[in-house]
Amino acid sequence: MSDFDAKAATWDQDPIKVERATTVGRAIAGSVVVEGRTILEYGCGTGLLGFVLQPIAGHVTLADTSAGMLEVLRGKVAATGAANMTPLRLDLLADPLPAGRFDLVCSLMTLHHIPDTPGILEKFHQVLAPGGWVALSDLDAEDGSFHGKDVTNVHPGFDRTALGRQLEAAGFREIRFSTVFEIPRETASGPRRFPVFLALGRKG
Repeated sequence: MSDFDAKAATWDQDPIKVERATTVGRAIAGSVVVEGRTILEYGCGTGLLGFVLQPIAGHVTLADTSAGMLEVLRGKVAATGAANMTPLRLDLLADPLPAGRFDLVCSLMTLHHIPDTPGILEKFHQVLAPGGWVALSDLDAEDGSFHGKDVTNVHPGFDRTALGRQLEAAGFREIRFSTVFEIPRETASGPRRFPVFLALGRKG
């Protein structure tokens, strides 16, 4: 069982996670056209972000590699009767690409868990339809305090300029960043607030 599998059952009980997803979802919907569009949420967890976009989206595919998260997600989809949502076990860096193409690929606090940033950005570009958008929300570069010194298999956030260059190298254009949230967190040196950005890019 992975760490995310173990946390899945209580994931939605954290009000900060719910507020973060709601805020980021509204920022995405206010920045690109979501209404009636096909969306891939990658690293969806329990689908908090996807459920914010679902009421206006055409269809939302919710992809993750955690069996525990997907189990909770399937229960939520069944309970709400959201017919335009499809949970999917998918690792874009290892599995074949989905057959369809999407108008929007989005993720929330997922990118820093993926070791190969250029590789996943290229995959996002490949699964988008022409003119489609990517909307990635994650941590600004930090000193490792967010996860703590014992967690070493994650990126310590992202420098916006460097990530913008990687997005451009993957084929994205009209790239722009904004700050959409701050996560309050207790760290070894005391309470801090960690900025969360939203990076947008369009398939050229």
